This record gives sequence, C-alpha cells and structure tokens, in this order.
Amino acid sequence: MSEPLDNLVKIGKLKAEPYAKSEFNGMVESAGKSLKDSRNSDLDPENRFHLAYRESHLYALAALRAAGYRSQDRITVFQTLVHTVGLPVAKMRVLVQCHNDRNVSEYEGRTDVDLKLLAELTAITAELANLVKEPNG
Repeated sequence: MSEPLDNLVKIGKLKAEPYAKSEFNGMVESAGKSLKDSRNSDLDPENRFHLAYRESHLYALAALRAAGYRSQDRITVFQTLVHTVGLPVAKMRVLVQCHNDRNVSEYEGRTDVDLKLLAELTAITAELANLVKEPNG
C-alpha cells in the first residue's frame, strides 16, 4: 500500500479493495481493443479523442485496482497515476486536461478537438499500456 493513496482513503476519495485479477485483465484487454482505432488518422479526431480518453482511463483504473484501491471519481483515477505507475506530474496533468475537455464535449456538446492535445493523449496512453502491470507480474 502507498501512504499517499492511503491518505486518499482517509478523506474518502479512494476505497481500499483487494486486487482482482479478472477485473484487471478485463480492463487492460478492453483498453487494448481501442488502441488501433484511437491512432487511426482516417477516423474523425473527435472519435479518436474519445477512444484514447477511454483507453487512458481504463489503464489508469487498472493501475489503481492493481494497487488495491478503487475510485468512482475519474479525475482521482488519473491523479493517482503519479503513485501507481510513477507517471510524471506533467503527463498526469495532460490526462486531467483531457478529462476536462471530455466533460465539455459530453455535457456541453463541444466537438472541436485540439490535435496537439490528442497527440499527447495518444502518446501518454501508449506509455500507460507499457507501465500498467499486474501486481508481482
């Protein structure tokens, strides 16, 4: 267990919950399925953004579950990557920006996508695919 993550349990942002191999594997497998499409430049950037965002969230959630925690708050899932897989803070902040942009798209109907942010998102997501590992695996 991690002291910063345990502190988030104390304030109610996370719940400690035992690792479940099948759940972890399902998240990683699901994330991998959208890997190819999120990088397909023939697809509309908005669709690619949503695929890459979903993929990054699943990897972040799998990392959190592998560490023995659960959160229902998407932004917290991204913020914990600093502790679960050692993602640099600057990259975590890109994911938080993507989360905010995704919310604007979902709840306010904005459809324009920042192509530079999309490129950063896909690069960080590819990095997460390599960083997220099973416990003791």
